[in-house]
Amino acid sequence: MTFKPRANPGVLHQYAERLVAFEHTPTKSIESQPQNTLIFIAGLSDGLLTVPYARVLAESIPPSFSLCEILLSSSYSGWGTSSVTKDATEIAQCVTYFKKLRPNRKVVLMGHSTGCQDIMEYLVGRGAEGRPQIDGAIIQAPVSDREAMEFIMDPEISRRSAELAKKMVAEGKGEEIVPSNVTGEIFGTPCCARRWLSLASPDHDGDEDYYSSDLPLERLRSTFGRIPKSSPLCILYSGKDQSVPQELNKQELVRKWIGIVHDGGGLVDEDCSGIVEGASHNLMGDPEEVVNRLVERVVKYLRRLDNGDLRTLK
Repeated sequence: MTFKPRANPGVLHQYAERLVAFEHTPTKSIESQPQNTLIFIAGLSDGLLTVPYARVLAESIPPSFSLCEILLSSSYSGWGTSSVTKDATEIAQCVTYFKKLRPNRKVVLMGHSTGCQDIMEYLVGRGAEGRPQIDGAIIQAPVSDREAMEFIMDPEISRRSAELAKKMVAEGKGEEIVPSNVTGEIFGTPCCARRWLSLASPDHDGDEDYYSSDLPLERLRSTFGRIPKSSPLCILYSGKDQSVPQELNKQELVRKWIGIVHDGGGLVDEDCSGIVEGASHNLMGDPEEVVNRLVERVVKYLRRLDNGDLRTLK
């Protein structure tokens, strides 16, 4: 799919001071039918309406749901000095807002790229027990920033940037910006030393290092293994994601994650989860049939969730 200029009808909700969420116009009036809410969380450098398939998804989801794109402090270029912990706090504010606006209706989170890290942080990260419960979670393109940076960056630049970031943090300068002549301007956004290590710590202990393929089982059990049963998971891994090396066995990785969720007592919709064949990272430029494969899985998951079909999963 390609970008086409257009007006986007909807409702802009201010869920917190200086923070908003854009709700695409649902198939029926908000006033006439209380809606379940699918909160869409985009990735690094994204903001409102920047993930191309979100518009198609908003027009396709069941009429009992409406899609709402959340704006966070970390959106656009704000991520370089923010954190997934702060994201989770702001997402909790948005969830609380919609739960109050639409009592007794479902709220589901859907993350794209770093939005997937935000969802994991929301569900199992520090302070998770104090956040409002969600009714489901979809992770699309849940890739490792550390492995993506290792895959994309020159090895020497990767080594030097990590060494400098660790030195800065050790000296109490974690909130200062890592010089671009060291990072190679990989993301085009100023990034503080703390966030650089959160993304790419060579010690594999970054705050948001949830989806790396080399994480030990013990680490995965502390994340995937703690996802609550009350929030059934749907995993959508892009078959042609440019952020991961071709030799990565994506199916094996997803199967491992699913097994760990089950072992921990959580639920995964395996009928809808899996590899989205032919899909790139954010589906920009992908053929319509590829976009439809993703959309169909999300629609099926939401219908099953709304009908209570996922409660019987084991």
